[in-house]
Amino acid sequence: MPQAQLSFFSAEARPPRIADLGGLLCAQGQTVGFGHGTAARISVITEQDWRVRELRLLCLARGIDVELARSDEGRPLLRTAFRTDLAGLAGRWLRGAMKSVPAGLELHGPALRVWVVAAGRPDGSGYLLGLDPHVPDTYGPIAQALARSGLPASLLGPRAGGPALRVTGRRRIARLAELVGPAPTGVGDVDEVLRSWPTA
Repeated sequence: MPQAQLSFFSAEARPPRIADLGGLLCAQGQTVGFGHGTAARISVITEQDWRVRELRLLCLARGIDVELARSDEGRPLLRTAFRTDLAGLAGRWLRGAMKSVPAGLELHGPALRVWVVAAGRPDGSGYLLGLDPHVPDTYGPIAQALARSGLPASLLGPRAGGPALRVTGRRRIARLAELVGPAPTGVGDVDEVLRSWPTA
């Protein structure tokens, strides 16, 4: 029986790279530079504990250790120390102190998986990829990068459950599911994780 081939762009077919953590910055993740661009830190606040646990594993796979904590509002928080190996990522995503989408951003499977873990969820008519509510100027360029990955999406504003990009259609959601790979295991309640994951 022939085995299904992995897409070259899927999370499982590409080696982990620090650049994949740009998926956090497509979502609500933040990066801060230090020492005239010689070091940087990344942090993200999520809605569920399983998300920061899985993000920790994804960071460790890229040689980045993290701390898990709670935000002032009691939500799950992941943050790194200031690290020299994060300076390049921060330099691409910052204009001064403001988050800005790198020119020619490519969203392959590993970066999309990070984004889905940080801020992905299904809704009644598609799959939502959450955006940073504080930086609306990033929405257009991120949507363009997603479209270049074969996943054109519509922008939802806060009143419609966003800010988020909504991927609709069985074929597109199946492509997203292929790119990000299977749902993580061992990081929380299985049903809760599966309810948040894109499925073909």
